[in-house]
Amino acid sequence: MSDTIKKLPHDHAHPVDCDDLIRLMPDADTILAVSEAMKQLGDPSRLRIFWLLCHCEECVTDIAAMVEMSSPAVSHHLRLLKDSGLIISQRKGKEMFYRAADTDLAQKLHHTIEEVASISCPR
Repeated sequence: MSDTIKKLPHDHAHPVDCDDLIRLMPDADTILAVSEAMKQLGDPSRLRIFWLLCHCEECVTDIAAMVEMSSPAVSHHLRLLKDSGLIISQRKGKEMFYRAADTDLAQKLHHTIEEVASISCPR
């Protein structure tokens, strides 16, 4: 955001300094990344898979068994989570393994899930 602050059309005598809010507002790219990640976690299946992968690295077959879904359905959700940058994959031999991405966004969303659900890490 520019250092030049526009005068707001209405002065409502806010208790919060609106100039500071405008200056601190995340840029459009940051908002888009967070929005896309949260959109992916809006699906209960993807939320469960993401939470699981925050705690372990697993292959599609084992993830499917843990969340009681078919492997093709899990693969679909993994692709969407990967496209949003929340998980990463690594090939080990013939199998692909997945885990949560080591990013601030993924870690913060993981902690938010646990806080909102009143659960804690299994470790």
